Amino acid sequence: MRIILDGMGGDNAPAEIVKGAVSAAQQIDDEIYIVGKPDAITSHLKKCNYSGSRIHIVPASEVITMEDSPVKAIRSKKDSSLVVGLNMLKSGEGDMFVSAGNTGALIVGSRLLLGRIKGVDRPALASIYPDMTGGEPVLLVDAGASSESKARNLLEYGLMGSIYVENVWGRDNPTVGLVNLGAEESKGSSVTKDAFKLLDNSNLNFIGNVEGREVPTGVCDIIVCDGFTGNVILKLTEGVSLSIFKLIKDTLKSGAKAMLGGALVKSKLTALKDEFDYEEYGGAPVLGVNGPVIKMHGSSTARAVKSAIVRGLPYARENVVDIIKQEMLEI
Repeated sequence: MRIILDGMGGDNAPAEIVKGAVSAAQQIDDEIYIVGKPDAITSHLKKCNYSGSRIHIVPASEVITMEDSPVKAIRSKKDSSLVVGLNMLKSGEGDMFVSAGNTGALIVGSRLLLGRIKGVDRPALASIYPDMTGGEPVLLVDAGASSESKARNLLEYGLMGSIYVENVWGRDNPTVGLVNLGAEESKGSSVTKDAFKLLDNSNLNFIGNVEGREVPTGVCDIIVCDGFTGNVILKLTEGVSLSIFKLIKDTLKSGAKAMLGGALVKSKLTALKDEFDYEEYGGAPVLGVNGPVIKMHGSSTARAVKSAIVRGLPYARENVVDIIKQEMLEI
Protein backbone atom coordinates (compact mmCIF):
# COMPACT_ATOMS: atom_id res chain seq x y z
CA MET A 1 0.00 0.00 0.00
CA ARG A 2 1.01 3.64 -0.47
CA ILE A 3 0.33 5.73 2.62
CA ILE A 4 0.13 9.51 2.18
CA LEU A 5 1.05 11.31 5.41
CA ASP A 6 0.38 15.00 6.11
CA GLY A 7 3.84 16.01 7.29
CA MET A 8 2.87 19.51 8.40
CA GLY A 9 -0.47 18.88 10.11
CA GLY A 10 -0.85 18.89 13.89
CA ASP A 11 0.68 20.55 16.94
CA ASN A 12 3.88 18.48 16.82
CA ALA A 13 4.56 18.54 13.07
CA PRO A 14 6.82 17.80 11.37
CA ALA A 15 9.10 16.29 14.06
CA GLU A 16 6.66 13.76 15.58
CA ILE A 17 5.06 13.01 12.20
CA VAL A 18 8.42 12.03 10.75
CA LYS A 19 9.43 10.01 13.82
CA GLY A 20 6.10 8.18 13.65
CA ALA A 21 6.60 7.44 9.95
CA VAL A 22 10.06 6.01 10.62
CA SER A 23 8.68 3.88 13.44
CA ALA A 24 5.86 2.60 11.22
CA ALA A 25 8.28 1.84 8.38
CA GLN A 26 10.12 -0.53 10.72
CA GLN A 27 6.91 -2.48 11.28
CA ILE A 28 5.27 -2.57 7.84
CA ASP A 29 6.44 -3.17 4.27
CA ASP A 30 4.34 -0.42 2.70
CA GLU A 31 5.49 2.83 1.08
CA ILE A 32 5.05 6.09 3.02
CA TYR A 33 4.85 9.48 1.29
CA ILE A 34 5.33 12.42 3.68
CA VAL A 35 3.86 15.61 2.22
CA GLY A 36 5.30 18.94 3.33
CA LYS A 37 8.33 21.20 3.34
CA PRO A 38 11.24 19.07 2.05
CA ASP A 39 14.03 20.74 4.06
CA ALA A 40 12.22 20.30 7.36
CA ILE A 41 11.20 16.71 6.66
CA THR A 42 14.71 15.78 5.43
CA SER A 43 16.22 17.30 8.56
CA HIS A 44 14.04 15.21 10.86
CA LEU A 45 14.64 12.05 8.84
CA LYS A 46 18.36 12.59 9.42
CA LYS A 47 17.76 13.08 13.15
CA CYS A 48 16.00 9.71 13.13
CA ASN A 49 19.00 8.18 11.32
CA TYR A 50 16.65 6.88 8.66
CA SER A 51 18.48 5.23 5.77
CA GLY A 52 15.71 3.15 4.21
CA SER A 53 14.06 3.54 0.82
CA ARG A 54 10.34 3.29 1.64
CA ILE A 55 9.79 6.81 2.96
CA HIS A 56 9.45 9.45 0.25
CA ILE A 57 9.05 13.23 0.42
CA VAL A 58 6.38 15.06 -1.59
CA PRO A 59 6.90 18.85 -1.67
CA ALA A 60 4.19 21.21 -0.40
CA SER A 61 5.05 24.82 0.37
CA GLU A 62 2.01 25.81 2.46
CA VAL A 63 0.54 24.78 5.81
CA ILE A 64 -3.09 24.86 6.94
CA THR A 65 -2.99 25.82 10.62
CA MET A 66 -5.45 24.91 13.35
CA GLU A 67 -6.71 28.50 13.31
CA ASP A 68 -7.45 28.66 9.57
CA SER A 69 -11.03 28.78 8.32
CA PRO A 70 -11.60 25.30 6.79
CA VAL A 71 -13.36 26.32 3.56
CA LYS A 72 -11.14 29.35 2.93
CA ALA A 73 -7.98 27.35 3.64
CA ILE A 74 -8.90 24.52 1.25
CA ARG A 75 -9.65 27.01 -1.53
CA SER A 76 -6.70 29.37 -1.01
CA LYS A 77 -3.87 27.11 0.16
CA LYS A 78 -3.79 24.74 -2.78
CA ASP A 79 -0.13 23.86 -2.18
CA SER A 80 -0.67 22.95 1.46
CA SER A 81 0.32 19.51 2.69
CA LEU A 82 -3.33 18.68 3.38
CA VAL A 83 -4.64 19.67 -0.06
CA VAL A 84 -1.70 18.11 -1.92
CA GLY A 85 -2.16 14.88 0.03
CA LEU A 86 -5.89 14.68 -0.65
CA ASN A 87 -5.32 15.35 -4.34
CA MET A 88 -2.75 12.54 -4.42
CA LEU A 89 -5.36 10.19 -2.99
CA LYS A 90 -7.93 11.41 -5.51
CA SER A 91 -5.59 10.88 -8.48
CA GLY A 92 -4.63 7.37 -7.38
CA GLU A 93 -1.07 8.24 -6.33
CA GLY A 94 -1.75 6.77 -2.91
CA ASP A 95 -4.12 4.39 -1.16
CA MET A 96 -4.76 6.17 2.16
CA PHE A 97 -4.35 9.69 3.56
CA VAL A 98 -3.46 10.29 7.22
CA SER A 99 -3.46 13.72 8.89
CA ALA A 100 -3.29 15.27 12.36
CA GLY A 101 -4.17 18.68 10.93
CA ASN A 102 -7.18 20.99 11.16
CA THR A 103 -10.20 18.68 11.56
CA GLY A 104 -12.62 21.04 9.85
CA ALA A 105 -10.28 21.51 6.89
CA LEU A 106 -9.77 17.76 6.58
CA ILE A 107 -13.52 17.09 6.56
CA VAL A 108 -14.25 19.93 4.14
CA GLY A 109 -11.30 19.01 1.93
CA SER A 110 -12.30 15.36 1.83
CA ARG A 111 -15.82 16.32 0.84
CA LEU A 112 -14.84 18.90 -1.76
CA LEU A 113 -11.79 17.22 -3.30
CA LEU A 114 -12.67 13.53 -3.01
CA GLY A 115 -16.43 13.94 -3.12
CA ARG A 116 -19.15 12.21 -1.14
CA ILE A 117 -20.08 8.63 -1.81
CA LYS A 118 -23.34 8.51 -3.77
CA GLY A 119 -26.19 8.16 -1.31
CA VAL A 120 -24.26 9.67 1.63
CA ASP A 121 -25.70 13.02 2.63
CA ARG A 122 -23.10 13.86 5.28
CA PRO A 123 -19.72 12.19 5.83
CA ALA A 124 -18.95 11.24 9.42
CA LEU A 125 -15.92 11.07 11.67
CA ALA A 126 -15.76 7.66 13.35
CA SER A 127 -13.77 7.68 16.58
CA ILE A 128 -12.60 4.67 18.55
CA TYR A 129 -14.08 4.73 22.05
CA PRO A 130 -12.77 2.57 24.93
CA ASP A 131 -14.93 0.03 26.72
CA MET A 132 -14.33 0.95 30.36
CA THR A 133 -15.43 -2.51 31.53
CA GLY A 134 -12.33 -4.01 29.93
CA GLY A 135 -13.87 -5.26 26.70
CA GLU A 136 -13.01 -4.43 23.11
CA PRO A 137 -13.30 -0.75 22.05
CA VAL A 138 -16.33 0.47 20.13
CA LEU A 139 -16.84 2.92 17.26
CA LEU A 140 -18.51 6.29 17.87
CA VAL A 141 -20.15 7.78 14.75
CA ASP A 142 -20.34 10.83 14.31
CA ALA A 143 -17.55 12.28 16.46
CA GLY A 144 -17.78 15.82 15.14
CA ALA A 145 -17.95 16.07 11.35
CA SER A 146 -21.48 17.58 11.44
CA SER A 147 -22.97 19.27 14.49
CA GLU A 148 -26.51 18.52 13.33
CA SER A 149 -27.90 15.40 11.70
CA LYS A 150 -31.16 14.27 10.13
CA ALA A 151 -32.70 10.89 10.84
CA ARG A 152 -31.46 9.59 7.49
CA ASN A 153 -27.90 10.65 8.40
CA LEU A 154 -28.02 8.61 11.59
CA LEU A 155 -29.05 5.57 9.56
CA GLU A 156 -26.08 6.20 7.24
CA TYR A 157 -23.74 6.43 10.25
CA GLY A 158 -24.97 3.09 11.53
CA LEU A 159 -24.51 1.43 8.15
CA MET A 160 -21.04 2.86 7.46
CA GLY A 161 -19.91 2.14 11.01
CA SER A 162 -21.09 -1.47 10.73
CA ILE A 163 -19.21 -1.96 7.47
CA TYR A 164 -16.04 -0.53 9.00
CA VAL A 165 -16.21 -2.61 12.19
CA GLU A 166 -17.00 -5.79 10.26
CA ASN A 167 -14.27 -5.40 7.65
CA VAL A 168 -11.52 -3.62 9.58
CA TRP A 169 -12.01 -5.05 13.07
CA GLY A 170 -13.34 -8.41 11.92
CA ARG A 171 -16.51 -8.45 14.04
CA ASP A 172 -19.38 -10.33 12.44
CA ASN A 173 -22.84 -8.77 12.56
CA PRO A 174 -21.80 -5.88 14.86
CA THR A 175 -24.43 -4.33 17.10
CA VAL A 176 -25.62 -0.73 16.66
CA GLY A 177 -27.06 1.56 19.33
CA LEU A 178 -28.57 5.06 19.08
CA VAL A 179 -27.59 7.59 21.74
CA ASN A 180 -30.72 8.93 23.40
CA LEU A 181 -31.94 10.25 26.73
CA GLY A 182 -34.01 7.12 27.43
CA ALA A 183 -34.19 3.49 26.43
CA GLU A 184 -37.81 3.66 25.29
CA GLU A 185 -38.60 4.10 21.61
CA SER A 186 -40.84 7.06 22.44
CA LYS A 187 -38.01 9.05 24.10
CA GLY A 188 -35.91 11.75 22.48
CA SER A 189 -36.28 14.44 19.84
CA SER A 190 -38.23 14.10 16.62
CA VAL A 191 -34.93 13.33 14.85
CA THR A 192 -33.95 10.48 17.17
CA LYS A 193 -37.49 9.06 17.12
CA ASP A 194 -37.46 8.97 13.32
CA ALA A 195 -33.91 7.60 13.32
CA PHE A 196 -34.98 4.82 15.68
CA LYS A 197 -37.64 3.71 13.20
CA LEU A 198 -35.21 3.79 10.27
CA LEU A 199 -32.55 1.84 12.16
CA ASP A 200 -35.10 -0.64 13.51
CA ASN A 201 -36.44 -1.33 10.01
CA SER A 202 -32.97 -1.72 8.48
CA ASN A 203 -30.88 -4.86 8.12
CA LEU A 204 -28.49 -3.63 10.80
CA ASN A 205 -28.14 -5.43 14.12
CA PHE A 206 -29.86 -2.58 15.94
CA ILE A 207 -30.25 -2.97 19.72
CA GLY A 208 -32.24 0.22 20.32
CA ASN A 209 -31.54 3.39 22.29
CA VAL A 210 -28.42 3.76 24.41
CA GLU A 211 -28.41 6.11 27.40
CA GLY A 212 -25.38 8.23 28.28
CA ARG A 213 -24.42 6.07 31.26
CA GLU A 214 -24.28 3.01 28.98
CA VAL A 215 -21.92 4.54 26.43
CA PRO A 216 -18.70 3.69 28.38
CA THR A 217 -19.77 0.09 29.04
CA GLY A 218 -19.35 -1.36 25.56
CA VAL A 219 -23.08 -1.96 25.26
CA CYS A 220 -22.77 -2.16 21.46
CA ASP A 221 -20.13 -2.17 18.73
CA ILE A 222 -21.24 1.05 17.02
CA ILE A 223 -22.58 4.08 18.90
CA VAL A 224 -24.61 6.36 16.61
CA CYS A 225 -25.26 10.04 17.33
CA ASP A 226 -25.00 13.50 15.77
CA GLY A 227 -21.56 15.10 15.69
CA PHE A 228 -22.33 17.62 18.43
CA THR A 229 -23.30 14.89 20.88
CA GLY A 230 -20.44 12.64 19.81
CA ASN A 231 -17.80 15.30 20.27
CA VAL A 232 -19.15 16.19 23.72
CA ILE A 233 -19.04 12.50 24.71
CA LEU A 234 -15.41 12.22 23.58
CA LYS A 235 -14.21 15.43 25.25
CA LEU A 236 -16.12 14.72 28.47
CA THR A 237 -14.70 11.19 28.65
CA GLU A 238 -11.18 12.48 28.03
CA GLY A 239 -11.52 15.16 30.72
CA VAL A 240 -13.02 12.83 33.31
CA SER A 241 -10.43 10.10 32.71
CA LEU A 242 -7.53 12.57 33.03
CA SER A 243 -9.01 13.94 36.25
CA ILE A 244 -9.47 10.46 37.70
CA PHE A 245 -5.93 9.39 36.91
CA LYS A 246 -4.55 12.61 38.42
CA LEU A 247 -6.58 11.99 41.56
CA ILE A 248 -5.29 8.41 41.79
CA LYS A 249 -1.71 9.55 41.22
CA ASP A 250 -1.93 12.26 43.89
CA THR A 251 -3.51 9.82 46.35
CA LEU A 252 -0.81 7.20 45.83
CA LYS A 253 1.86 9.81 46.54
CA SER A 254 0.25 11.00 49.77
CA GLY A 255 2.33 8.80 52.10
CA ALA A 256 4.59 5.81 52.52
CA LYS A 257 1.75 3.29 52.81
CA ALA A 258 -0.01 4.78 49.80
CA MET A 259 3.19 4.63 47.76
CA LEU A 260 3.69 0.98 48.74
CA GLY A 261 0.13 0.20 47.70
CA GLY A 262 0.68 2.06 44.43
CA ALA A 263 3.72 -0.09 43.66
CA LEU A 264 1.63 -3.22 44.15
CA VAL A 265 -1.08 -2.12 41.72
CA LYS A 266 1.16 -0.29 39.24
CA SER A 267 0.75 -2.86 36.47
CA LYS A 268 -3.05 -2.82 36.84
CA LEU A 269 -3.14 0.98 36.72
CA THR A 270 -0.90 1.04 33.65
CA ALA A 271 -3.20 -1.38 31.85
CA LEU A 272 -6.21 0.72 32.82
CA LYS A 273 -4.52 3.89 31.57
CA ASP A 274 -3.84 2.23 28.22
CA GLU A 275 -7.60 1.71 27.83
CA PHE A 276 -8.01 5.50 27.72
CA ASP A 277 -4.93 6.27 25.63
CA TYR A 278 -5.87 7.51 22.15
CA GLU A 279 -2.28 6.94 21.04
CA GLU A 280 -2.90 3.20 21.30
CA TYR A 281 -5.82 3.35 18.87
CA GLY A 282 -4.37 5.62 16.19
CA GLY A 283 -6.77 7.71 14.14
CA ALA A 284 -10.42 8.08 13.27
CA PRO A 285 -11.66 7.20 9.75
CA VAL A 286 -13.66 9.75 7.78
CA LEU A 287 -16.57 7.67 6.49
CA GLY A 288 -18.65 8.59 3.46
CA VAL A 289 -16.04 10.13 1.15
CA ASN A 290 -14.44 8.62 -1.96
CA GLY A 291 -11.19 7.50 -0.39
CA PRO A 292 -9.70 6.17 2.86
CA VAL A 293 -8.94 9.18 5.07
CA ILE A 294 -7.71 8.91 8.68
CA LYS A 295 -7.83 11.79 11.17
CA MET A 296 -5.31 11.73 14.01
CA HIS A 297 -5.51 13.70 17.25
CA GLY A 298 -4.11 17.20 16.80
CA SER A 299 -1.45 16.66 19.47
CA SER A 300 -0.39 13.26 18.18
CA THR A 301 3.09 12.07 19.08
CA ALA A 302 5.23 9.67 17.06
CA ARG A 303 3.58 6.74 18.85
CA ALA A 304 0.12 7.92 17.80
CA VAL A 305 1.28 8.48 14.21
CA LYS A 306 2.66 4.94 14.02
CA SER A 307 -0.57 3.53 15.45
CA ALA A 308 -2.69 5.51 12.97
CA ILE A 309 -0.70 4.20 10.03
CA VAL A 310 -0.49 0.57 11.14
CA ARG A 311 -4.04 0.27 12.46
CA GLY A 312 -5.48 2.25 9.56
CA LEU A 313 -4.07 0.06 6.80
CA PRO A 314 -7.00 -2.42 6.76
CA TYR A 315 -9.30 0.49 5.89
CA ALA A 316 -7.54 0.67 2.51
CA ARG A 317 -6.57 -2.98 2.12
CA GLU A 318 -10.09 -4.32 2.65
CA ASN A 319 -11.61 -1.86 0.13
CA VAL A 320 -14.03 -0.55 2.77
CA VAL A 321 -14.87 2.53 0.69
CA ASP A 322 -16.02 0.35 -2.21
CA ILE A 323 -18.13 -1.79 0.12
CA ILE A 324 -19.80 1.35 1.51
CA LYS A 325 -20.50 2.54 -2.04
CA GLN A 326 -22.23 -0.72 -2.88
CA GLU A 327 -24.26 -0.84 0.33
CA MET A 328 -25.40 2.78 -0.01
CA LEU A 329 -26.97 1.94 -3.37
CA GLU A 330 -29.20 -0.62 -1.66
CA ILE A 331 -30.80 1.47 1.08
